Parts: sequence; C-alpha cells; structure tokens
Amino acid sequence: MITAMPRIAIAAQNFEQLLGLFRDKMHMPVLDLSAMSRKEYGAALAMCVPEGGSNIELMSPVDPDTPLCRSLQGFIDRRGEGLFALMLEAPVPDEEAEALAARGLNIMPLMPGAFGRDVHPNSTHGVLIRVYPVDSFKGRFQGEPDRRAPQLSGIVRVIVAVADIEHAAAAYSTGFGLAVDPIVEDRARGVAVAHCHPPKGGIIELVAVRDESRPFAQAIARHLREDREGMYALVLQSPDLQATAASLRGHGIGVRPAADDPAVLEIPRADAFGALIRIEAA
Repeated sequence: MITAMPRIAIAAQNFEQLLGLFRDKMHMPVLDLSAMSRKEYGAALAMCVPEGGSNIELMSPVDPDTPLCRSLQGFIDRRGEGLFALMLEAPVPDEEAEALAARGLNIMPLMPGAFGRDVHPNSTHGVLIRVYPVDSFKGRFQGEPDRRAPQLSGIVRVIVAVADIEHAAAAYSTGFGLAVDPIVEDRARGVAVAHCHPPKGGIIELVAVRDESRPFAQAIARHLREDREGMYALVLQSPDLQATAASLRGHGIGVRPAADDPAVLEIPRADAFGALIRIEAA
C-alpha cells in the first residue's frame, strides 16, 4: 500500500550551484546532507523541507564507482539536468514491488545499497518512481525560518505530461493503488486532466493535449515532442506572488508570468537546472 509521495528529486551536475539556488536565492529551508551522502552513496544530496506538499531533493553525481552516481550521471547524459525521480513510500518496499509487478508495472532489479525499489519509466509514462520505506526521511530544519520572500511551499502538484491519459490514469490507479479523480476536459488550458492523490504529500496531475491552440497545451505538446512523456513541472505556492517575483529577480532568476495564466509565475528551466517551477498564490 502506497502511503505518501514524500519528495521529488532534481539531478544536476554542479551540487554547490544547485544548493545555492534553493537555499540562497529562493530562501527555502534546506538540509545539506552531502558530507554523509558523498561517502555512503557516491552522490551529493540535500533536501528542501518547506511546509506543505512534498519535499524537493537535490542530487548530484560524485563517485562513478557507485550505483546511485551512475544512475544520476546516466540520466543527465541522456536527458540533461532536471526532474529525475518521484518518490513514493510503502511499509515494505520489496513486498510492494511484488504487488506492483503483479499489477503489470515494470519493477527494476534491486540497486546495490538501495533502500527502495525502482519502477521503470516505461510503465509509468516516463516517470522514474522509487518506492521507499515509510518515513524514509525524518530530517528537520533546525534554524529559524527565513521570513523574506518568497516563502515558498513544498510541492503541491507535479505535472506529468502523457500521450494517453486513459492509460496513464489506469497505471496510477490500478497499478499503484492511488486515488485518481475522473478525467476531465480543461478547455481553458486545452488539456485533459486526471489528479492522482497519494495519501500524503502533493498531487500528481496527469495532463494530455486536447487543443493545441491553447498556450498550456502548446507547452505540453512541445515537451512531449522534445522530451517525451514524463514530469513537466513542479508547482509550489507563495502567499505573495508580487514579493516573490521581486525577490527572485533580485537574485538574477528570470521569473515570469506563465503564458497560460498571468496569475502564475514560472521559473524557466534555464534558471532551475532543467526543472520548470511554477508558483501559484497560496
């Protein structure tokens, strides 16, 4: 039984720059785990732990002799920096992996030294999904919260671009046992939408193109052509979008109103290590 979506990972080559973006420019509470993780996993890791939604895990390859480093480097070499993996939790990952395989999902062999099991993107519409034990990360931010803008939340939604939304909705409902809302036609955005609800953490929003004359549908269609199916964007929230935009621009981040909705801000991939970040009003 899947119990949560605790985090989504971004993979980038330069860890210090990736860490600096989220900690120093976006003023998010970040736990730098790299002193430990470089030795144990061969990768530099940090965790953004804001309130609400799912955490953002920051990952960079370090030691090419380790499985995690090779996985990260292979992803970066194939697809470039960006949204790497979506984490789910279950009480016993190995038992969950057997159940997922029985429901038709493609479960990968256990990675040496791993605590969880990976589901191949070819059965999840382009998303590498890792199933970890419950409460797989318990770290807490010990410092004083940064009261400067932008005061960003965790991941309230991850948008996943798919070609066949009926099949994708079945994969996440029947395959993972998640609660999935009925597919609806969002004519304003030109897409069909299905929301998947892990018991804890953010929402997985599956979207498929219906009317490419709409700006959002155009962007999804472009993503499908250029990057194939998979995670399209992370959606965060802020209580003050105007102050958020001013703060981010002050740090040299090219934040802009989204083409499909001027009430939503976007941090472009070029400024966020390949990860498109959308920010909505809280």
